Amino acid sequence: MPDAAPTEDLARRAAAGDAAALDELLHAIRPEVVRRCGRFLPNREDAEEAAQDVLLQVARKITGFEGRSRFSTWLYAVVANCARQKYRELKRRAAEQPAPIDAALHVDPRTTSVIAGSRVDLLDALDRLEREHPHLVAPLVYRDICQLDYAEAAERAGIPLGTFKSRLHEARRQVRPWLAGTP
Repeated sequence: MPDAAPTEDLARRAAAGDAAALDELLHAIRPEVVRRCGRFLPNREDAEEAAQDVLLQVARKITGFEGRSRFSTWLYAVVANCARQKYRELKRRAAEQPAPIDAALHVDPRTTSVIAGSRVDLLDALDRLEREHPHLVAPLVYRDICQLDYAEAAERAGIPLGTFKSRLHEARRQVRPWLAGTP
C-alpha cells in the first residue's frame, strides 16, 4: 500500500463524505490496486480493467468503510472480489465466443508463461473450491493471494484466528492436487 498512515486518514475522511479526500485516495491507491489485480489476472489489460472496477467500487462503497479494520484490509477484499469477478466474466466470454479462425492470433495464457499459467490454474482452482467448499475460499484468498498477515486475514474473514488457520490448511490441502493436475 502507499504510505499507510495518510492512506488510512484519506479513507476515513472519504468515508465521512469528503469528496476531495476520495479523489486523493483513489489516485494514491491506483498503482497498488493494479498490482494486486495483476496477482489474479495474467493479462495486464485485464488487470487494469479489474482495477478500474475496484476503484469504482471503492468510490461507490467507501461510506460503508467503518474503520473497524485497516483500509488496506477492506481494499484487498474489494480487489479479490473484483478480480475474481473479472476472471469469471472473461472465462464466460471465452466460452461463448466461437473458436478463433487464425489460431496464431489466439494466445492461450496457459502456455504463454509459467507465471500466467499458474495464475489461471489458481483461478480455476478457486472457482472449484468456491463450488465445493465455499467457506474455505476467503482464508486462501486473504492469506495466500492478498498476503495479509494471519490476524488481519482472520479479522477480515470474520472468524477466530484458530478457525482461520484450520480453514486455510484445509483450503491448501484441497487446492494442492488441483494445481498439480490431479483430480
